[in-house]
Amino acid sequence: MQTFLEFEENLTILPSKFADKLGVEYTSTVSKEHKKGNGQFFTPTAISDFMGSIATEPNSKDISILDPGCGTAILTCSLIEKLIQFDLNSIHLIAYETDISLFPYTEKSLQFLKNWLLERGVQFNYILLTSDFIEDMANSMENHIENFDYIISNPPYFKLSKEDKRVKLLQNLVKGQPNIYSFFLAVSVNLLKKDGELIYIVPRSFASGQYFNSFRDYFFKNINLNFIHLFKSRSETFDRDSVLQETLILKGRKDNLKQVIISTSEGIKDIQKSRQKNYDIDELIDLKSKAKILHLPTTEYEENVIQLFRSWKHNLIDFNIQISTGPVVSFRSREFLFDTYQNSTIFLAPLYWLHNVTKMTVEWPIFISDKSQYINKTIVSKKMLTLNKNYVLLRRFSSKDDKSRLIASPYFSKLNETDLIGIENKLNYIYKIGGELSESECVGISALLNSKVFDTYFRTFNGNVNVSATEIRLMTFPNIEIISEFGSELIAENNYSEEKINSIVDQWLEQNILAINE
Repeated sequence: MQTFLEFEENLTILPSKFADKLGVEYTSTVSKEHKKGNGQFFTPTAISDFMGSIATEPNSKDISILDPGCGTAILTCSLIEKLIQFDLNSIHLIAYETDISLFPYTEKSLQFLKNWLLERGVQFNYILLTSDFIEDMANSMENHIENFDYIISNPPYFKLSKEDKRVKLLQNLVKGQPNIYSFFLAVSVNLLKKDGELIYIVPRSFASGQYFNSFRDYFFKNINLNFIHLFKSRSETFDRDSVLQETLILKGRKDNLKQVIISTSEGIKDIQKSRQKNYDIDELIDLKSKAKILHLPTTEYEENVIQLFRSWKHNLIDFNIQISTGPVVSFRSREFLFDTYQNSTIFLAPLYWLHNVTKMTVEWPIFISDKSQYINKTIVSKKMLTLNKNYVLLRRFSSKDDKSRLIASPYFSKLNETDLIGIENKLNYIYKIGGELSESECVGISALLNSKVFDTYFRTFNGNVNVSATEIRLMTFPNIEIISEFGSELIAENNYSEEKINSIVDQWLEQNILAINE
């Protein structure tokens, strides 16, 4: 068996493989909590090799590279392994690594890379920094310091508190609770030369959602996406770290090209055999819109679904229908919650949680530990209760085991002889402003949300398990008269099965495809 020293001295080994070995060795010395606290998800060699391979030929024989969250520098190694085929003279690297315990491994990796390049006649110098990349480079957002030919990164992924210094430095990009990876992307844009290339692997979550609105607006104004790779499997991307976050690989440039390649693989094993298709950027994102949601189709069916939604011109608000998040936050309301019904001295209202809602069915009560099914009606608690009217209840979260992201059900006021009900915060509810949804509207909207077509559309832009009210507000719908007719048909037949729902909605999809092709 080859010893590590022999491995280290063998310059026929690719630097990326050496960096990967160092990463494995480092991981064995630290806890999962340490890695999670630092947002560390080490890039597998199959992904780093792929990210390096999508880099295009430099415009100079002397290039500069930035790796702002380098780990053991595996991405830098893979990138350089691709670029040296273009007969480079010199490479200058700036790398950041804030984990002091990882620093010696990073240094060893870069020294190996330097010796490996020297044998191939390429001068390599680097600066390895332990300071915080965002704090160091935040001023670039105003000064536009364009220094680098290539910026490559697998940045940390974790949410930042509003009091974090980095949040205050980049306040113009913040809405709600930001994730640090978006700051890495935004700062990197300003550090990229006009003919440079940005290559990142990040979560898909930036593609939609109000928390990333300001970021998307900034990012898409300053860079064009040229290439996006999607993984169909959640679990295979960072298999060593058991990461279930949906991720993508993106490449961007400051050019005027409007063509984007979307590449797709099931996971890592087939990444080099990925399926690729060209799109116009306008097919994926409406750059004139306020939200700038990025749609990422991977099949012809998904493309057709996107076209169907574009053929509809209305949002729910056009029908005087709104969606809100349940106002009962359980941990703040414990004093008002009851597990069992009380006598006439205490007045209780039904409380609906996520587990009470399945597709087309609301079941209450369902007694589960810590999920009280009643809420007290007092002067204080009434402020968080909702009038007992017809609603559509929509889960705000799906689990990895759910086949659908969108899970909705009609709720009818006649189910309870009460003036008020409680809707817990993990549910959204859809309602008529200043009135009440008809039963056919409730059933029609619920059935649409539960359909394969709506779920497919939602997945083209949403890469996490959250279903925000904002995203539903921005979705287009057919005319309310059609929705109501749809609901009436299901009620008349007393058939709320997925097969029935999908057969009706699929007819709309087929009709839309025919209309487009005429």
